[in-house]
Amino acid sequence: MAQIGYAAMLEQFHPRELVDFCEKAEAAGFSGVMAADHVQPWTPQQGNAAFVWSFMAAAAEHTRGDIGPGVTCPSYRSHPAIIAQAAATMSAMYPGRFWLGLGSGEALNEHVVAGYWPEVAERINRMFESIEIIRKLFTGKDVKHAGEYYKMETMRLWTMPEQPPPIYIATAGPVTAEKTGRFCDGLITVGAPEEKIEGVFDRFEKGAREAGKDPSTMPRILQLHLSWARTDEEAMRNAMTEWPNGGMKFPKADIRSPNDFAQMAKLVRPEDFQGRMLISADPDAHRREIQKFIDLGFDRVYLHNVGRNQLEWIDVFAKQVLPKLH
Repeated sequence: MAQIGYAAMLEQFHPRELVDFCEKAEAAGFSGVMAADHVQPWTPQQGNAAFVWSFMAAAAEHTRGDIGPGVTCPSYRSHPAIIAQAAATMSAMYPGRFWLGLGSGEALNEHVVAGYWPEVAERINRMFESIEIIRKLFTGKDVKHAGEYYKMETMRLWTMPEQPPPIYIATAGPVTAEKTGRFCDGLITVGAPEEKIEGVFDRFEKGAREAGKDPSTMPRILQLHLSWARTDEEAMRNAMTEWPNGGMKFPKADIRSPNDFAQMAKLVRPEDFQGRMLISADPDAHRREIQKFIDLGFDRVYLHNVGRNQLEWIDVFAKQVLPKLH
């Protein structure tokens, strides 16, 4: 059975409020927590951007399921050695629960220290070099590194878990998916047309097999954005107001400011969400949408309802959606 987790959006809510949502989601039957790592919200309307590592420790104290960043970038704001230290500490504190979700970064969060914001190929290469450093440090031995993008003097992680956390990579691209299968432990992606997801899975499996791994044992994780409310009209208002970025049909990784996103949000129309995010008051429509992705082969699905109506949504989905999934 696929696990259905709660996606905690630190862009939208005060972290203390989100801890409460996580606790209530778990009590209602959600399996774990995926936490967004943002230094700025997408739009000023969303209103928050708390530090993900502080939040995850607090949330883990109030829950018992899995938890991880979905995703953090190990390349600009933080040197990969610091990400490795943070991840090892979380795993030591919460054995068997923490996973490390990594991505190649977005200017919205990373340009604040980047100086120069590179093109996508370099961002991906930096991420995989970062993973090399993190893997070295997860051995618990004295290690050093001199690569194309990073240098690290001899150091080790002194607080280590019995087992290092799994590393999952977020991607929707076939080339990165193949490298993820080869070098990492699992894949994270977002909702997309079936043929695109199947293509990503094929390349992920190819990379895993080439590395001598069994892809059937490697998690495939989905973050699924949706908008549910008591009426279709309210669900659409929530999407337009709280998550207009879900209707933006272009790459967003090079946009630096929430104010720029706010200007672009003025161009978003209700029809722009079609095929990108389900907006409906019908719980059964959402059940069918989630089931479609489970049937495609996802092991874990973390749900993000874009409205402020989190507690009402948790209650309705716990009673009318989660029990009907198979």
